[in-house]
Amino acid sequence: MSSSLSATAPVDLRVEPVDGILDETERALQTRLDRETLLRKRRSLGVRTDRGSWVRIERRPFDRVGGQGWNGTECAALLEGVTMPRWHRGVAWRDPDAAVMWRVDETDLLPGAPVGGSVLAADPQLPDEWWRALNASLDALAAQRTTRVATPDTVMIAENGVAAAVRRFLPEGLDTALGRWRPAHADLNWANVTGPEFCLFDWEDWGMAPRGLDAASLWGNSLAVPALAERVRRERRHELESRDGKLMTLFVCAKILAPDAHPEDPRLAPARAMAAQVADDLQKG
Repeated sequence: MSSSLSATAPVDLRVEPVDGILDETERALQTRLDRETLLRKRRSLGVRTDRGSWVRIERRPFDRVGGQGWNGTECAALLEGVTMPRWHRGVAWRDPDAAVMWRVDETDLLPGAPVGGSVLAADPQLPDEWWRALNASLDALAAQRTTRVATPDTVMIAENGVAAAVRRFLPEGLDTALGRWRPAHADLNWANVTGPEFCLFDWEDWGMAPRGLDAASLWGNSLAVPALAERVRRERRHELESRDGKLMTLFVCAKILAPDAHPEDPRLAPARAMAAQVADDLQKG
């Protein structure tokens, strides 16, 4: 089966033709896909099947496959106390025409639509029950055990990478060593949670990460809505006010304030302000 998608050029599945991939998925799972429900993301697709389940299709170049990063949804099926879709089965294949792999995971349907895009521009007005479910799931996740290492943006998180990102905000010589590592979703944004009923999905990148990564990520993706960002910080204060949580906040700010950031991104000003505040807090010890 030919995908016609190059492995060397940047690929965005939101705009690429994907009929061939959907055809192959139907053959592999022996089901029909409701293509009117197709949800497109940059490197993954989601679609409903005719047997009342949901299918997620992911594309990864060979250098981003890695052993532990390729079966995240399958491994997450063993987590306890986390609200997520139940996993049924998975299948993967090598693209014959490009240095990429395709993976398909079939799960229960989501209980609702994603809250929004990865970054929100308006307050979704989520009920208190949603926030309680978020907290319960993140706390349960942090108590699990795993040998996996988180791969945010498909890159394995490492202490030296975090240090390189946060040093732009800190004086030379300040200790950036990370203390507590715990399991994290590693891609917690508003496109990966449902509302008004909470459910957390897209588990391909989960694994061990510094404390506060998920909370800082959701906070960073809320900065265009100040009240929402403050709600995230209030709900996850016990993580974000820890030393590791402050370093993860700087890590997220560094991504938002990257050299190629769009100059009109509404998150830029609040990210700069928070980075300055957190850097000052860390210097004070």
